Parts: sequence; structure tokens; C-alpha cells
Amino acid sequence: MINNLNTPSITESTRKSNRSIGFLLITLSYLTALVIGLIVYKNAGRSIWMNLFLADLAATFVIWVSSLLLNNASVYDPYWSVQPVVILPLLALQVGSLSATSLLLCAMVILWGVRLTLNWVKTFKGLHEQDWRYDQIKHQTGQFYPLVNLLGIQLMPTLIVFACIAPIVFVILQTPKFSLLILPGLLISLLGVMLETVADHQMHDFRRKNSDRSAIIRVGLWKYSRHPNYLGEILMWWGAFLVCLAADPSAWKLGLGALLNTALFLFISIPLAEKRMAKYKDGFTEYQHQTRMLLPLPKRYRN
Repeated sequence: MINNLNTPSITESTRKSNRSIGFLLITLSYLTALVIGLIVYKNAGRSIWMNLFLADLAATFVIWVSSLLLNNASVYDPYWSVQPVVILPLLALQVGSLSATSLLLCAMVILWGVRLTLNWVKTFKGLHEQDWRYDQIKHQTGQFYPLVNLLGIQLMPTLIVFACIAPIVFVILQTPKFSLLILPGLLISLLGVMLETVADHQMHDFRRKNSDRSAIIRVGLWKYSRHPNYLGEILMWWGAFLVCLAADPSAWKLGLGALLNTALFLFISIPLAEKRMAKYKDGFTEYQHQTRMLLPLPKRYRN
């Protein structure tokens, strides 16, 4: 009887211990990646753009090695939001002369990155679990998984995020004068951050109150959009690009990052997530018919 009563506390203690150890190991991995990235950046001897790119690749490689050593590809997950928060402020400090446009963009990225990283911290359970998509890829690729892990799970997102921050790097380096024309882009990015924040809060609250895994969230933004958090992520980077475009229309090619980011969600992340949810969510097909994929607006449908 005493053993049964003590079991929950022991389990909880073990869970917290595993989570703390996981945080520590991941933090050490990222600090190592930062040091290696800075060394590469300072010694590459090329242009600022190329140095940033090579440093980003070097840091990604460190995280990949860490994911192999820790047997968990989700070690990479926070890199998505940590990378811009590290690169852009350090670059801004190096340049020294900053415009109001640069400062506003950097502030927006820091707001986005810190919030997203804290959301990862909130959902992190420990190194005993990794993203279900990585488990699926590991099962499908077998002995080639370490290479697929590097190229598909880690390197591809790194390249996409680097392309997303390219407009901001451009603004930092060019230090354009402030113009009211940048405000629409900033507001779009801010809207994106707000959407992600509200959507994540509503999802956490729903999961806390509903233990039934088959239940579908139909409250708040999720009542009108199946992926409002993804919409926020998409808007964040289109807004940053529009700020850059308003500052210097000749930089229109830098919209490639926002385009690739949008394509990632539309053709990979969302289809994979919905294919999985259709297997265990009650009435998911009906939910798809009644609810828009991204825009949180009421949808007209025929009975």
C-alpha cells in the first residue's frame, strides 16, 4: 500500500530529473554551437554574408552531432527560433551604426524568437521523447537515418531560416533611413507573433483541460483555422521581407526565404500533421470541411 502511494511521486521526480538533464545537455550543445559558429565567422575570411552562412552551417553541424550523441533529433527543434535571435543582434553590434528600421526589425525578431523558444521550453518533456515525424523518418530510412537527419531534419530548416533572415541582414548592413512605408510590414510581423502567441496559449489550455487525445480543439482561433500558429509563422517572415522591400525595392529577390517558409508549411508540415491527425482525431474529416486551413475566418460549407 505504501509503495503504491509513493509511486506517483517517484515517477514525477524522475520525469523532472530527466527534463532538467535534457535541458542541461541541450544548453551545452547550443553553447558549443555558438562558440564554433563564432570561430568560423571570425576566421572564414570571406564576405559578411558568406561568413554568416558558413557559421550557421557549422553551428548546425554541431547540433547534428549532439543529436546523434543524445539519440534525439529534437535537439535541433529550438534552433529554428534561437538562430535568428543570436545572429541578428550580434551582426547589428558588429556593424555598429544602426538605423531605426534595423532596430525595429531586430526587436521584432527577438520578440518572436524568445516567445517561440519559451513555448518549446514549456512543451519539452525530456530526451526520452522526440518529434513523432523524426520517429517516422527514422523507421523509414533505417541505416541512412543519420544522413537524412542532417540533410532533411536539420540542414533544410537551417537554410530556410537563413533565407528568411536575409532581408533583415540586408537592412542591418545597408542601414536605410526610417520610412513610414515600413510600418505595414512591421504590423504584419507583429500580427504573426500575436497569432502564434494566442494560438499556442489556447492549445495549451485545451490540452490541460482535455485528456482525450481524440478530441479536436474547436475554440478560439482554432474554431476558424486548423493551423493558426502556422499562419502566424508565415506572416512573421512575409512582414520582415516587406519591411526590407519598403526600405529598398531592389532587394525583392530576398523574398525567397518567406516563399520557401510558406511552401514548407503548405506542402510538408501541414499535410504530414493532418495525415497523422486523421488517424486518431474523431470527426477530423468533418473538421477539415468546416474549418479553413490557415485564415481564421468563418467558412461557408454545404451540408
